[in-house]
Amino acid sequence: MKGAIIPDAIELVALDPARNIRRRYSITASLDLFGMIVVETRWGRIGTRGQAQRHAFPDRAAAERHIAATLRRRGTAKIRIGVPYRPMTVAGDWTESV
Repeated sequence: MKGAIIPDAIELVALDPARNIRRRYSITASLDLFGMIVVETRWGRIGTRGQAQRHAFPDRAAAERHIAATLRRRGTAKIRIGVPYRPMTVAGDWTESV
């Protein structure tokens, strides 16, 4: 990705076929034309379009704090939804099934 702050997207999945849980979460960071760091977060059920949210930060430290806070929240998934998120490699489209 041109201008990437993190080299690849961070992709996380939470799967529990017995409970019909199929969630995906991704975080990407890049520079915009004005030098701001844009962190995009996408989430939703695997196989759907999902949702997205973008935040712009003036410096790398602020963007990294936001990414770290987001990953801490994903780390509590085992308690909240009963299934932990696990990292996966970037293998294609957002709607691609795992």
